[in-house]
Amino acid sequence: MKSIWSKTVDIAKRSTLPGDLKTEVAVIGAGLAGILTAYLLQRRNVKTIVLEANEIGSGQTKNTTAKITSQHYIIYSKLVKDFGFEKAQQYATANQQAIDDYRRIIREENISCRFEECPAYLYANDRQNTKVLEEEARAAQKLGINAEFTLETGLPFPVEGAVRFNNQAQFHPLAFLEAVSEKLDVYEHTRVNNVEENKIFTDYGTVVAKQIVFASHFPFINMPGFYFARMHQERSYVIALENGAKLEGMYIGIDKDRLSFRNFDELLLFGGGGHRTGENSVGGKYDFLSSRAKELYPESREVGRWSAQDCMTLDGVPYIGQFSSSNPNWYVATGFGKWGMTSSMVAANLIADAIVGKENPCREVFSPSRFTPSASLKTFVTDMGQSVKGLSKQIFKIPEKTLASLPTGHGGIVEHDGQKVGVYRDEDGSIYAVSVRCPHLGCQLEWNPDEKSWDCPCHGSRFDYRGKLLNNPAQTDLEVR
Repeated sequence: MKSIWSKTVDIAKRSTLPGDLKTEVAVIGAGLAGILTAYLLQRRNVKTIVLEANEIGSGQTKNTTAKITSQHYIIYSKLVKDFGFEKAQQYATANQQAIDDYRRIIREENISCRFEECPAYLYANDRQNTKVLEEEARAAQKLGINAEFTLETGLPFPVEGAVRFNNQAQFHPLAFLEAVSEKLDVYEHTRVNNVEENKIFTDYGTVVAKQIVFASHFPFINMPGFYFARMHQERSYVIALENGAKLEGMYIGIDKDRLSFRNFDELLLFGGGGHRTGENSVGGKYDFLSSRAKELYPESREVGRWSAQDCMTLDGVPYIGQFSSSNPNWYVATGFGKWGMTSSMVAANLIADAIVGKENPCREVFSPSRFTPSASLKTFVTDMGQSVKGLSKQIFKIPEKTLASLPTGHGGIVEHDGQKVGVYRDEDGSIYAVSVRCPHLGCQLEWNPDEKSWDCPCHGSRFDYRGKLLNNPAQTDLEVR
């Protein structure tokens, strides 16, 4: 299930790490955040290399809806209450600047990436949410954002209210990524196995760097930092429609179904169905979107579908900056929520400034050192409780009669002699059996029927039905049974 971005841009492949290297900065992860960080550092004459486990843009960047917006759901009224006006102002300023930076880079580099300026709408169908939108509009205005409450939208149904953010944008993320990565030193298919102080270990050699940036979506180093106890991951789904509608701007709802709309060329990208990773055992997310699309746009035809995964922090603000107090030369960019485009640019600016010793006035609100001990401990205990639920250390060969009731094209957990194993029967009847213990921290995996994958409800690692790793923080495949 390729995204429309992957279908329309094929970024040139790069070689693996050629052996042991030394550099000023090493960036782990060649998604938008990692590539932009390397791009900004190179422009400041800082020798930088990028290490990527797969290929440039092969992680979350290729699956985004690619909205470049400072409108991040209900955020500004919450920030003012929880962080205070000054830090809320930092968040608003950094994200507004990120939009301007995209405009500037695209203009200076003459990048053809379907960049379009348009408004972004946050809308509600439920009257009870109108007050929430009005508060969000007022908070955004006070923080200097060109935003307004309105009842007028281009949606195919009436709304009880909406917040319109003006001067926002959308683009083709891989076309942009292809251009900015062109002159960077990127090594693909070079998974980082471990990092110790200033040394990075891969199967192809060791990299020694003065500064190291973790831009791998979810940090795979558990300690220090304890990011696994401060974040979870969520999935969401998108279908691409022909004969949908040409909308003025981008939209996302705040009601229960939280539908998302934006155009790309003649297509309508229609999204929703979000859930915590590992909590979709029933499935039906694509069916839900297809059904709603037919209700709203009876003449539409689905021409593509894909899904995305997002890291969610405890307080809704990304962790960007120094990885931990014990590792002053490590930096991290994670927890972007559903807003990876602007957050990637914010992260690149903050980290590049920190590495060259430039004070950034917006850094404090994003600091990873902020910590909520009680909330983090609760998350950790809950996850560890799930990690040992119904698991054992050894799984034996499953008799065929145990699998006889499993239909083709379906997967699930079966039990034999008190042991649990994940099985999938493909359309030809072949059986694939894997461990259901996540190799990250041991949580029990759950079957995701929409994507035929094994997903971790604790920290969001994902594996295909063969056991191959799809999403970190896990670093290895599942054991095959």
